[in-house]
Amino acid sequence: TRTSGFTLSKAIACAVQFDDQHCGIYAGDGDSYKDFAEVFDPIIQEYHGISADSTHTSDMDASKISGNIDDDVPVKSTRIRVGRSIEGFGLSPGITKEQRLEMEGLMKNAFAKFEGDLAGEYFPLTGMEESVRQQLVDDHFLFMSGDKNLQAAGMERDWPEGRGIFHNKDKTFLVWVNEEDQLRIISMQQGGDVKGVFERLARGINTVGESVKAESGKEFMLDPKYGYLHSCPTNLGTGMRASVHVDLPGWTKEGLPALKKRCEELHLQPRGTRGESGGQTGITYDISNKHRLGYTEVELVQKMIDGVNTLWEEDKKLQQQYFGDFPFIASTHSLVAKHVTKDKWDQLKDIKTKTSGFTLAKAIACAVQFNNQHCGIYAGDWDSYKDFAAVFDPIIQEYHGIKPDAKHTSDMDSGK
Repeated sequence: TRTSGFTLSKAIACAVQFDDQHCGIYAGDGDSYKDFAEVFDPIIQEYHGISADSTHTSDMDASKISGNIDDDVPVKSTRIRVGRSIEGFGLSPGITKEQRLEMEGLMKNAFAKFEGDLAGEYFPLTGMEESVRQQLVDDHFLFMSGDKNLQAAGMERDWPEGRGIFHNKDKTFLVWVNEEDQLRIISMQQGGDVKGVFERLARGINTVGESVKAESGKEFMLDPKYGYLHSCPTNLGTGMRASVHVDLPGWTKEGLPALKKRCEELHLQPRGTRGESGGQTGITYDISNKHRLGYTEVELVQKMIDGVNTLWEEDKKLQQQYFGDFPFIASTHSLVAKHVTKDKWDQLKDIKTKTSGFTLAKAIACAVQFNNQHCGIYAGDWDSYKDFAAVFDPIIQEYHGIKPDAKHTSDMDSGK
């Protein structure tokens, strides 16, 4: 190819070398999709399920998104990522050392112009201090070398030169430079404000594009047929993966095959996930859009929002079917989740306190509704501590580190 001297043998290196590939081909530059079209076109059409004459339209207008994730859906976090490639440079498998360094230079200048909530700092991998490296690892931001596919495809040549990570001050907007794609742009935050995450992503992409064009005259590679060009054909089109981490206890009980089948019908893709803080809970899933090509970004985000809301409505019915009226406790690592068992719930659920008619359901409402509670219980009156002692006592003992027979003495004598 003209841009980076890429060849078909380099493009199919992974499929030649390893026996576990599904797609097995990478593009070394924009030219690859034209020069090797006889190979790429049928692979892309079969993988994405598109016709030979299809075209792709992009739309990043967040105002067109209708609604959002419903407030009662136990979403822990939201993450949307896209890839972008700048014309005139090779894609990761084919990019030359000189192109990679020039591309990084363009990005450093672009990052310096970020303002407001997008403003932040760029951390080059070359010469990175250990304290910075460790912080990026702790934040789960750092990308590493050593992936066999990336190595075989030529994406780790001259490692780590010309590569780095940008993130804003709030750590809700990230850009990976010269990893699998020239640019991997990521917007994320806790909770389920998908529309807000998408809006920030769109602003960030726009800011990068305008800066690069002002400085170099270059634009993002956008093909009328295949959308935004990426090194891996599976990412063509939007290159977008919009995902949430959500608890689905009802679907978990129904079984993973059933959840996968339902997600397929909703054009979604479920993955198991390690939760943000406490590892795999057993009921937390990463739910994302299944398609990349043939739909606009707005359409895919809308599908994800609507699909997750639908899954949760169905999950509540499954919970009722399998667990009866025993509530799903969203704060799965809370003391409430540990000590409010089904047996205790059945024993205490119908009790109303004499003083204020308080119930156990009201006491644990925060732990049921939110996924960030540690203790997660409140008393509505003095009676609560007695009537619901089977729940309150062990929670109080564990939280304060006291024994069941402990007693407390008060002394407000300042003279002492």
